Amino acid sequence: MSRLSREEKKNQPVKLIRQPGILRDILVSALQVVLMSAFVILFLNFVGQRVEVEGSSMKSTLLHKDHLIVDCFTYRFVHDPRREDIVVFRLKSDPGTYYVKRIIGLPGETVQIKDSTIYINGKAIDDPYPDASNKTFSAGRTDYPITLQNDEYFVLGDNRNDSRDSRDPFVGTVKRSQLIGRAWIRIWPFAKRANLVPEGN
Repeated sequence: MSRLSREEKKNQPVKLIRQPGILRDILVSALQVVLMSAFVILFLNFVGQRVEVEGSSMKSTLLHKDHLIVDCFTYRFVHDPRREDIVVFRLKSDPGTYYVKRIIGLPGETVQIKDSTIYINGKAIDDPYPDASNKTFSAGRTDYPITLQNDEYFVLGDNRNDSRDSRDPFVGTVKRSQLIGRAWIRIWPFAKRANLVPEGN
């Protein structure tokens, strides 16, 4: 076999060491699929889940058919749910049904609504979320003070006049075990994509 000239060596783009094996390529591809599937499963179970809003109970913050990513990680590993977080939770009476509402009352607090004003432990709180059409709303069962247990949260829809929430015995207070996570990002409609975590939370 004749040796390659210096000029010929220059023009060789690569040097093939060994022929690729078809079996090895299949195994590598299969491993990539397995790893990607595992990542997706871990993400959906421990980091985030995609949900679609149904109805208008969170109008005008969230609208019907909005698509959200729910953060399932923070409440498990970082910190407890906080006031003003928008949360997704299982309905107590029907674990296959999910609601999206805003946390207003925290464990151990006493909640009451009088004349469309929310009182926590007897003090009126700032309530900027309802729009002008929802400034007057029903107290429901919070005509009388409700004291939350150590694992309970009081939630309201931003559309106070069209929301079944903790004012209604059908929904009631929400236990920590019912929470799926907090609404993190609106991803659809694309033009309205936004971070949904309240500032400071």
